[in-house]
Amino acid sequence: MDLLCEKCWYNEYDEETDECFCSLVLDEDEYVRFCEEQNKTCRYFRPSGSEYDIVRKQN
Repeated sequence: MDLLCEKCWYNEYDEETDECFCSLVLDEDEYVRFCEEQNKTCRYFRPSGSEYDIVRKQN
């Protein structure tokens, strides 16, 4: 997994599959644009924030 993904707000861990995944919801057009981009940085990246932000996200 990309280091940037590991620090992203949308990165979530699935205990059943023991894998991380991106929980960002994109429509079909956005997803195609995202997959076709040549640059390696994600324009949807959002820093995960503080411990309090993470707890709020889980609730």
